Amino acid sequence: MIIGRPSLTGLLWALVLATSGTVTAGQPNGESVEWAYVGSDQANTRSSDADHITPENIQQLEVAWTWHPEDRARPEFGTVPGSFTSTPIMLDGTLYVSSNYNRVAALDPVTGSERWVFDPRAYEDGMPALGGGFRHRGVTAWRDGEDLRIFLASRYRLFCLDASTGEIVESFGNNGVVDLSQDLIWSIDRSHFEFNAAPVMYKDLVIVGSAVGDRVIYRRTPPGDVRAYNARTGSLVWSFHTIPQEGEFGSQTWENEAWRHTGATNVWAGVTVDEANELVFLPVGNPTNVYFGGQRLGDNLFAESLVALNANTGERTWHFQMVHHGVWDYDLPTQPILFPLTVNERSIDAVAQLTKQGLTFVFDRTTGEPIWPIEEREVPQSDVPGEQTSSTQPFPTRPPALIPTTGMTLDDAFDLTPELQGAARMAMQQFRFGPLYTPPSIEGSLVRPGGGGAVNWGGGAFDAGTGFLYVKTSNMPAVMTLERFDPENTRNPFADATEPDYVGYDTASGGQAMFEGGLPLNKPPYGFLVAIDMHEGDIAWRVPFGRGSERIRRHPALDGIDVPERLGTPGAPGAIVTRGGLVFAGGGENALYAFDKATGDELWAGPLNERSTATPMTYQTSDGRQFVVIATGSGGNQELVAFAISE
Repeated sequence: MIIGRPSLTGLLWALVLATSGTVTAGQPNGESVEWAYVGSDQANTRSSDADHITPENIQQLEVAWTWHPEDRARPEFGTVPGSFTSTPIMLDGTLYVSSNYNRVAALDPVTGSERWVFDPRAYEDGMPALGGGFRHRGVTAWRDGEDLRIFLASRYRLFCLDASTGEIVESFGNNGVVDLSQDLIWSIDRSHFEFNAAPVMYKDLVIVGSAVGDRVIYRRTPPGDVRAYNARTGSLVWSFHTIPQEGEFGSQTWENEAWRHTGATNVWAGVTVDEANELVFLPVGNPTNVYFGGQRLGDNLFAESLVALNANTGERTWHFQMVHHGVWDYDLPTQPILFPLTVNERSIDAVAQLTKQGLTFVFDRTTGEPIWPIEEREVPQSDVPGEQTSSTQPFPTRPPALIPTTGMTLDDAFDLTPELQGAARMAMQQFRFGPLYTPPSIEGSLVRPGGGGAVNWGGGAFDAGTGFLYVKTSNMPAVMTLERFDPENTRNPFADATEPDYVGYDTASGGQAMFEGGLPLNKPPYGFLVAIDMHEGDIAWRVPFGRGSERIRRHPALDGIDVPERLGTPGAPGAIVTRGGLVFAGGGENALYAFDKATGDELWAGPLNERSTATPMTYQTSDGRQFVVIATGSGGNQELVAFAISE
């Protein structure tokens, strides 16, 4: 549905572009290098021209400053902060970061001292329906003439702030706020709706998606409409239905008119803007119910699809569905990445979409044509009553999967001793297991990757110099067991107890697959850092990421065993890459790591007081000093840590 469209043309439009628009990361003063977006730039390359820190001086890196958000449990509202997952932005000499409670702080990038803090009081609405407690992943900036604005999506509200003071810009929306629970295809319970990723900007439009908890199961859960608002007034400009409505393209892929009552199918990871080609790319998530699709038979467009829209109008340009009729929680977890590509001496404006399956889909972003062939291959089928999974799923022929093996076989069992390997194989046989897309089952299916994915919201980092796409991956299966929904005994407070036949089946478990009191069923490594040569479509190198779980190392069954130095650490945060020759990554343990971007050699591990929980960022000040910043900790123990070489 198109609500409206910009009408400025000719000289007037040129004037607007000259005085307002998206911010540009660059080197405005001396040798300074900004990080103007959560993903570094509009293309979400997570790359930086900063080059002060190199393989030669990395050992001199030390903590320069820390900042504490001071988010704490609020028992009067029943709220608890979750993991500190925000990636800051830095431009115009100020660093902007959001906290778990969606508070925004402006910090001095050299000292970490506070300049202002804005509190949307998101905690007053109680705990989010999303799992994991309060979390937030960042803000975005927009320049309106001489004025810089900060946009914050906080639960069901969109705020516009003056970047210099942190005060609300009252001319935007209703006294500086737009209510995102409005203007949807049906009325919603706004306590089940939120958006904790950074909005994106296209010219004078601010574009937002949404997030809906996987366990929210009832007719007409909040829909995943993607919307663009005028950045000055807050008026709605266009809205795209991720679940096509009557007469819209794709509605025929929802059998029995399931589009009338199915919700979610939202874009929670955030979107990517291609301003030159006037496109916006949507990584679309799962529909309701995540693990059982008996009430939504069909392929279910545009669920689990990459969708390219005309950024001015919100009209679909092209799409590609990466999972047909998903039942694995394989929503598209990260923003698409844009970069120039040369394949067979042909220059291409490419878009790459990383997936939870560990598959990388690459397209010509203007046409939607795959760079390398994508094959529909037969996959295992569900035997759950009422379910009808797709007979095939798409597999890119290049690049190879990010993890060495997808799916599970007995050869993948834990193998640090022959005795434990035998025990792991025995434990595996209580479950159904097989290749990628083995469906959830009543007896329990051992699925790899699990719903946490080989890749999650941290995404990848593209380096134009090497042509490599760097991706931090997890290598963990999950057990997906379905049980008939029983409103008397359900553990899901968000499922509709008045309509058990609609809910159908819910997950009894979806956690990590363990045996022997805490050992993973599969063999290590459990996390990798991978470099894909995007010009060739091949893996350039793959190395274990992280020391891994101390709980595994201390397990009594491994007493006296030579455990690998790098067991690998799974986790959702991603990597960044710099012109200085380094890849930085954290996530999952008390360290920030640096690797040689050419070889994958681990060069440095910076100790942290708390577990790293976010994708890092970097910037270089006007005196040429480079900082690397990462969020750490959870609950009341949160800390933003900045590393630099001592002056």
